[in-house]
Amino acid sequence: MLRYFFDIYDGSSFSRDAIGTECDGYDGVRFHAMHVLPTIARDEIPKNGDRQAFTVIVRDENNITHYTATLSFAGLWIGGSPIPEPDEDHFN
Repeated sequence: MLRYFFDIYDGSSFSRDAIGTECDGYDGVRFHAMHVLPTIARDEIPKNGDRQAFTVIVRDENNITHYTATLSFAGLWIGGSPIPEPDEDHFN
């Protein structure tokens, strides 16, 4: 298995992975990236308000980028507007 490094960018700061993770090919890289992003976001979203994006940049031991993925959060206050009733003609 090859070692890949999962660097994180949150829109303002870049955190470089110094340890890396051994992954079984590209499926393993994608799987690990999909699990890293929600874990990071869970701890960081409340700190930066209602708009935040987290990007993982995956590189190998030769510093070549192989994969990148982004997880975005967008919250919006509606201001107490009622949810409109569905138009029944639209659903028939």
